[in-house]
Amino acid sequence: MCLSLFGYVFISPIFRLLGAGEQVLPLIHEYMSVWFLGSVFLITPMVGNSVLRASGDTKTPSIVMGGAGLINAVLDPVLIFGFGPIPALGIKGAAIASVIAWSVAVIIILYLLAVKKGLLSLTANNQTPLGSIRKILKIGLPAAGANMLTPIAMAVMIAMVAHHGPEAVAAFGVGSRIESIASLVVLALSMTLPPFISQNFGAGKLCRVKDAYTTTLKFVMIWQFVIYLLLIVFSGVISELFGKEQLVIDVITLFIFTLPLSYGLQGVIILTNSSFNALHKPMNALILSVIRLFIFYVPFAYIGNLYAGLPGLLIGAAAGNLFTAIVAYKWFIKELNMISNQAVQECQA
Repeated sequence: MCLSLFGYVFISPIFRLLGAGEQVLPLIHEYMSVWFLGSVFLITPMVGNSVLRASGDTKTPSIVMGGAGLINAVLDPVLIFGFGPIPALGIKGAAIASVIAWSVAVIIILYLLAVKKGLLSLTANNQTPLGSIRKILKIGLPAAGANMLTPIAMAVMIAMVAHHGPEAVAAFGVGSRIESIASLVVLALSMTLPPFISQNFGAGKLCRVKDAYTTTLKFVMIWQFVIYLLLIVFSGVISELFGKEQLVIDVITLFIFTLPLSYGLQGVIILTNSSFNALHKPMNALILSVIRLFIFYVPFAYIGNLYAGLPGLLIGAAAGNLFTAIVAYKWFIKELNMISNQAVQECQA
């Protein structure tokens, strides 16, 4: 709630830092004023879905979020363009549609947690012990910090891209959408792998933890390479689908040929982060995020941009993913071996 209010109050300064021009700020205000005030309804389903997955139910969260997405898709044209007595609200209508969809998801999630699963009680007699809150915050705060670093780094990247003109920014935005779609499997695995690792870590079956981690990484590397090949094959179609001007089309094509090649390596980083959290090593995950974004990813992109312009920026970002993935893999295996050796010593003692 505090972050939402902060974002609401400082909409203009935030988006000026991101390179937004004065002509688009009124449109940004229309959308983001609603988005920030309603963002609390986005966070609640995310937390609730994580609780459901941790309890072993991975199907229901997908249904809930899929349903919310469907509601959003139905309401978007109605509220944006108007329908019958409903007036056309434009870009503000898109934000309202999102908030309504999130609100429905909140109601469903709270019902499932409180009634169906019995995991949530709103009565005063069932207060959460302070010890449990401390344990949650010990893992949750560093994880939240790691998640907050990504948008900060992306803001820096967009600021660098903005020096190449609005067409480059538009193309980079399309590239970000391509990345989110191309990384769906990785994101799904980042939510399903941690419960498996935590369960086996708690049971002392570290060999299964290592096997699950390495097998998942191998799959992700192969899968993302296949995705890269598909993007290359259909690069012309994708570029023309999202771009109208030739310069935008050219930059989208450039993006597809460079950065997605490192998506498998990015998957290694994401899965290692979530695996560190599963081992109750949230500070490792936070440090890894700092290393990735502010030692490799952004600095390499900056150096590439300095010497080779936009192509250099993208190649530098891909190189940043490569070096971070190497660090991530070696660090996790070393940490796992240390835990294993410590367990053996305790048994011998």
